[in-house]
Amino acid sequence: MTLPNPVDFSGRSVIVTGGTKGIGFVIAETFLAAGANVLVCGRNEPEKLPSADGRTAAFKATDVRDPADAAALVQDAVDRFGRLDVLINNAGGSPDADAATVSPRFVEKIVALNLLAPFNVAQAANAVMQTQDNGGAIINIGSVSGIDPQPGTAAYSAAKAGLLVLTKALALEWAPKVRINHITTGLIRTEAAAEVYGADGGAAVTEIIPMERMAVPSDIANSCLFLASSLSSYVTGTDIAVHGGGEYPARYLATHPELFSRTSS
Repeated sequence: MTLPNPVDFSGRSVIVTGGTKGIGFVIAETFLAAGANVLVCGRNEPEKLPSADGRTAAFKATDVRDPADAAALVQDAVDRFGRLDVLINNAGGSPDADAATVSPRFVEKIVALNLLAPFNVAQAANAVMQTQDNGGAIINIGSVSGIDPQPGTAAYSAAKAGLLVLTKALALEWAPKVRINHITTGLIRTEAAAEVYGADGGAAVTEIIPMERMAVPSDIANSCLFLASSLSSYVTGTDIAVHGGGEYPARYLATHPELFSRTSS
């Protein structure tokens, strides 16, 4: 007996917000490779769009912080592909900022991008998915900052903490047709890793991670594929931590200095 491939997304429609670069770009490529029709969005169209197996993602210029833009994005996916099966709320981020001096406008923008925008797109997506026989799946990309904030990330961490709770709340309201899950991402090696994690591109940082490496974008993309597929058909309102085991506690590192020599031995 031949069983159907649970990660075959042929004929299915996927939106990836912030899918023109970084993690979102790889998420979009992963779903394209799995056979899905993919629509990505960003403020401006990039020179290169995600592609796989001779197929390329569609693009729509969108400010996901604007509810009308978010609704138009979802409608565009339906107009192009006839349906919407998966939404990946990936757009987000923030530069570090001193909470003592940061402007109220900065805080508003960070909260709007990392918390309000995912709600805007999810609300529009839910309205479509509830009318479909197979419903749909929404995946919110969060951050370890939402549960373990670092200096300089007050607004961002608060927004990401809110995104995790929002995921759980919406899962209660929109089941059983729509499943909503959350991925807590840890340290991720991207093109910007050298700037964010130091001149060594994060080599020293890996010493405090149990898996002894930072994540790569495909680690997040593969988790999205699982959460969007029938393999997780009874999973909703949950959080999957894709962070390599987190970080060793500071008190443990202080009493085990040998850990700091792992990567150089």
